[in-house]
Amino acid sequence: MKVFLGLIIFVLTSFTYVLADIPCAERRIENQSVVCVCNTSYCDDITREIPSQSSFVTYTSSKDGLRFKKDGGIWNDSTSESCCSTTLEVFPDIKYQRIEGFGGAVTDSAGINWKSLPSVLQDSFIRSYFSANGLEYNMLRVPIGGCDFSTHAYAYNELPENDTQLSNYTLAPEDILYKIPMIKSIMQVATAPVHIVATTWSPPLWMKTHQTYGGFSRLKRQYYQTYADYHLKFLEKYNQSGIPVWGITTTNEPINGVISLASFNSLGWDMQEMGEWILNNLGPTIRNSAFKDLKILAGDDQRATMPYWFNVMFARYPKALDYVDGMAVHYYTDSIIPAAVFDAITLTHPEKFILATEACEGAFPWQKEKVLLGSWDRAITYIEDILEDLNYNLVGWIDWNLCLNLGGGPNWVGNFVDSPIIVDEDKQEFLKQPMFYVMGHFSKFIPRESIRIKVVEKRQLFTPNLRHVAFVTPKNTIVVIVHNNGQARNIRLKNGGKQATFNLAAYSITTVEFPYE
Repeated sequence: MKVFLGLIIFVLTSFTYVLADIPCAERRIENQSVVCVCNTSYCDDITREIPSQSSFVTYTSSKDGLRFKKDGGIWNDSTSESCCSTTLEVFPDIKYQRIEGFGGAVTDSAGINWKSLPSVLQDSFIRSYFSANGLEYNMLRVPIGGCDFSTHAYAYNELPENDTQLSNYTLAPEDILYKIPMIKSIMQVATAPVHIVATTWSPPLWMKTHQTYGGFSRLKRQYYQTYADYHLKFLEKYNQSGIPVWGITTTNEPINGVISLASFNSLGWDMQEMGEWILNNLGPTIRNSAFKDLKILAGDDQRATMPYWFNVMFARYPKALDYVDGMAVHYYTDSIIPAAVFDAITLTHPEKFILATEACEGAFPWQKEKVLLGSWDRAITYIEDILEDLNYNLVGWIDWNLCLNLGGGPNWVGNFVDSPIIVDEDKQEFLKQPMFYVMGHFSKFIPRESIRIKVVEKRQLFTPNLRHVAFVTPKNTIVVIVHNNGQARNIRLKNGGKQATFNLAAYSITTVEFPYE
């Protein structure tokens, strides 16, 4: 009787919450999944339901078009062993890394596209990502100066040349018109403090060995301290604008400027140069400033470079490691470089965290359609990468541009890519891609300070495996995220002596939340 009453209460409360949510306004894309359309009169949202005692809540998004579909049930003391071919058992007492957060990047391009919308739709956009009725992002990445996702190449203090005092260091019109207004709008609705990671792509040309923004270049040695001061000036300017910065990285993708991989903004470093600069310039400059508690992240390049920057550089310059809080890593070689490279950091220096700081689809030469509306395949790459990173102790995952236009820009070198939100300025609407929803399955339900816990999967012979991760959250709940890249099936979830069963839709991602008892 007690179980029956609990079920009735659960169903009634679930029904109330479903009514409170605004569903996706679907637009079917031929040969793809759906996008959800937001305009001046309508935009979908999602609320997190607090699971009652002995109950669980599920949220499912799928290739077929489900978007945060809510369901749930109750826990039992026993469940028929024949119900399911797969069992996931959580072990809340076996704990791993603590989560910092999830988010995206406020580039010039993101700000330009956002500003092209009517003010009411700008508000809907910000709420979709950051509010309690949205994905509840709590991190941002911001370029220090320009990057490829700008309308032109630029840096701060371009003139006068050879100005070691940085006497003309002023923010760009892009900061004033786009990035700062967008960040302030985000800060007003975010459900947690927004931790901003700032990154330089290229300093002004007079600091570089080659007078081009892209291609091969290094920092002239006479400007090592000037480049450290360049970062400090940015922190001061943004702080004066009411925007505190949580962390900086030691230059975006430094390998690009060593072997001339990119035509867009870059600056090359090798291990010796970077080690010396951190040890003698950047580290002391930041730690002896008003921003001494700022997080300094080294690397900020592909997985393949992590052993180079961590094992080799810090072996040669061990004192530089004293200034570094963690490592930043990008997404673009993840399909060919195993995540086991992270073990070299987490197993030898568990006090240093790893944060994924950039990812996008459409960036590869074989991806001819830079923006592919409704692509579930691109959503899968996000799901699989985030799950793998989290299971290798990364503390968060920051996407690239928060939004782009239908062509995947603007981008001053034509380096167009995809984004979880695509803005259609002509129609005055924005389109939420499948990537948007899969990001939310992590960001909304794994708040900052959540701690990853152990999950064990047991399955019958010939049953396809699942990908999954689980956390204890500061909301005193357990969250389990499961990717089913196959046909629909029922699975069993175990937590101590309690069990529950639920359905995984075909080709779907499901987030399950229940009380931590």
